[in-house]
Amino acid sequence: MSGSHTDDLLTVRVKHRLQRIELDVDVAVRREVMAVVGPSGAGKTSVLRAVAGLLRPDKARIEYAGRTLVDTERRVSLPPESRGVGMMFQDGALFPHLSIARNIEYGLRPRPRGRRERRARVAELLARYGIQELAAARPDKASGGERQRAALARAVATTPDILLLDEPLSALDSVTKARVSRELAQWLAELSLPTILVSHDYGDVVGLADRIAVIDEGKVVQVGTAADLMRAPASPFVAAFVGTNCFTGVARRDGRLTEVTVPGGARFSITTPASGKVSVVVDPWAVRLISPATAPAGPNTVHGLVTQTVPLGSRIRVTLGSDPPFIAEIPAEQAAGFDLSRGAFAAATWSPEAIRVITDERPPPTG
Repeated sequence: MSGSHTDDLLTVRVKHRLQRIELDVDVAVRREVMAVVGPSGAGKTSVLRAVAGLLRPDKARIEYAGRTLVDTERRVSLPPESRGVGMMFQDGALFPHLSIARNIEYGLRPRPRGRRERRARVAELLARYGIQELAAARPDKASGGERQRAALARAVATTPDILLLDEPLSALDSVTKARVSRELAQWLAELSLPTILVSHDYGDVVGLADRIAVIDEGKVVQVGTAADLMRAPASPFVAAFVGTNCFTGVARRDGRLTEVTVPGGARFSITTPASGKVSVVVDPWAVRLISPATAPAGPNTVHGLVTQTVPLGSRIRVTLGSDPPFIAEIPAEQAAGFDLSRGAFAAATWSPEAIRVITDERPPPTG
């Protein structure tokens, strides 16, 4: 989905005082899907609203393909209908009193079009997203996935230059979410637009986004692919958000090794020289589950009750309620040798070579 032409570039620089935080975001998006993820209240949706023209920021410069959408210093702010932006609102936000076809047709406003042209465009979109049979139905007669298809059709009805999606999967159950996510990935690839997708759930965007910007307290703290974020989180916050094991503690040299002790008493023996305050990262797939009876005493081992198991295709993610809690991700065939029922006692271990050390300072955002 990535483009290579400079005239495809969407740049978003926004500073705005929200009720609780100071929003300060600077990202660049090409013909790709950029996910902006973070906890509730981090400022994610405000970024979308600033691009769409639904929020007047205190200070901003937003440009696409050399065209200025917003420049507060020059007092430029195009009206929403002149920005070439399509927006898919949270939960779809379809009008309950209108049919699916009329909802899609509403997306063609306010540009003047003849009735025949509007009907042809709506018919085209109904067919593209496989909801022709629902044209006359109201949204409450459609499934969650069908409503999301209609919402996307409405967002792209005017053939926008930029696409914004606000929590597109949050209202769906797990089965529907998996299917809609696959469909959405295909549709976004076909559209090939600079797309910003907002979500509070990192798992929702991994299969959708080319790159991911993690936002915390109004600031972008890291930008990269899903693999980048898992392999080299820039801070304990990023590591925790993307679901890897990351803990901050105090390091001291112990002969040829370094030992890091973290709150809760867990100890990490690492080969990297370090001292003072550091953070250690262990990928879930580098953690082995072992029998508590044979677990070695000392560093790089924790014990705890199983608090959660989550199937991930051919693997299973297991969370131990150790202190601190630890996540292991093991092949499903290995899981057969363990009692992983909730409340079962288990142990986890990892090698010194599996541990990475990061500082607790957040680098400037990139991308």
